[in-house]
Amino acid sequence: MSEHRTVSIADQIFAQLERDILSGKYARGEILTEMRLSSELGVSRTPIREAMQRLEQEMLLEETSKGSAVIGITRRDIMDMYDIRLSIEGRCAAMAAKNISDEQLDRMLEITELQKFYLQNSDAEQDNTGKIKNLDSEFHQLLYKGSGSRIYEATLVPMHKKMTKYRMVSIQRAGRAELSVKEHRAIYDALKAHDEELAAERTLIHVKNARDSILETEK
Repeated sequence: MSEHRTVSIADQIFAQLERDILSGKYARGEILTEMRLSSELGVSRTPIREAMQRLEQEMLLEETSKGSAVIGITRRDIMDMYDIRLSIEGRCAAMAAKNISDEQLDRMLEITELQKFYLQNSDAEQDNTGKIKNLDSEFHQLLYKGSGSRIYEATLVPMHKKMTKYRMVSIQRAGRAELSVKEHRAIYDALKAHDEELAAERTLIHVKNARDSILETEK
């Protein structure tokens, strides 16, 4: 029972640290130690140690003589991941057009409507960027899962997650969030029609536009 509890806590710590690293809370090169994180998070060092080992396997941390250094995700990493996505995400979308369920399609439609709502109701007092980004993640997860391939899903879901910081900056660019929502709706329409070629084409347009937005942001 205690072992199960420790693993559960380690999973939670891993998820939190991964989120904090990917969001930029911990800067690249910053040193994290078991003692520091144990104090900050209020848990014992055992689950911290397990979580940090997993983060090293994910190449988000690197062990040094002083502790674990934050590697995070570099601009080069992002461009490499976009190269991979452009190589396989179109095929994934084509498979989804063939295999996706009505339930998954219904949720995708709901997501596009929610994104549109948050865009229209975002102002200086209420910034809905985070909500739009989270819905974007869910939309893509449904696309990957809808392919019916566990391998495509297992490859693309973590890759999309690792782009968190850059995606947040990108959708804050004028007009990008609006265009992204329109692209999501176009992908949904192609999936709904079970048009494999069109789903692949519209998905690749979406990925290319997202990549180009990040490139402009990083200039």
